Amino acid sequence: MPSSAKPLRSALFVPATRPERFEKALAAGADAVIIDLEDAVERTAKTQARDHVREFARNAAPASFLLRVNDASTPWFEDDLALCADCDAIAGIMLPKTESAAQVSRVAAVGKPVVPIIESARGVLALAEIAGAGGIQRLSFGYLDLMLDTATTPDTAGARLLLDHIRCQILLHSAANALAAPLDGVYPNFADGEGLAQLAAQVRDMGFGGMLCIHPKQVGVIHAVFQPAEQEVSWARRVLEQAEATASSAFQLDGQMVDAPVIERARRILSLVGEQ
Repeated sequence: MPSSAKPLRSALFVPATRPERFEKALAAGADAVIIDLEDAVERTAKTQARDHVREFARNAAPASFLLRVNDASTPWFEDDLALCADCDAIAGIMLPKTESAAQVSRVAAVGKPVVPIIESARGVLALAEIAGAGGIQRLSFGYLDLMLDTATTPDTAGARLLLDHIRCQILLHSAANALAAPLDGVYPNFADGEGLAQLAAQVRDMGFGGMLCIHPKQVGVIHAVFQPAEQEVSWARRVLEQAEATASSAFQLDGQMVDAPVIERARRILSLVGEQ
């Protein structure tokens, strides 16, 4: 059975070089904030960015944000992990370009939940061992980097075919290892709310729990899509009421058969609105 970790619909990135934005990001309404030491930080600014995080963490609430560290092949990786070990405000560690269980184990040794980002061909081919490593909360998908690695042309039918194939693998390995529902990658055009909503609906229906985002205006769009419709919520309530009233895991409702998997789906729907 998948992890019962708190639903995570949106995770908002904020650059570690912009400490004046940290509080604003936390107040933007996202389910999680990710302070980014990797792509958003120039090579010459890594140490300063790490100092910004350390200073902010001194007065931040415990487990108040995630930190995306630099990947395991970089010279900044170990210093980033040392920072994570020192800061109670860091709730978990996002590991970019994850390509092996050994990398996950090194991060997990810090003692915080790990969110591997699958964004290379090597990472995709190692999904079985990565997803089975200890200390993982959920997987996430970095498809922009993946397309660079595979020389895939963005916004084409070919790209959609490849990315959906990988999404399916991420979902299957997540479920097989009882991980929380994975996060899909960022939608880069933050001015295109309609396109974001369409992609969010697709990955929601596939089984993803949420999406990474790069701008506060994306949060509301994502939440609206991942929020169960009132019709679904009403149906789920009636399923559980009938299950309790009949003390049975097999019955009919609205002319359809309800059994244990359907009851569990109803529970999951209500958990998304805080009723389970």
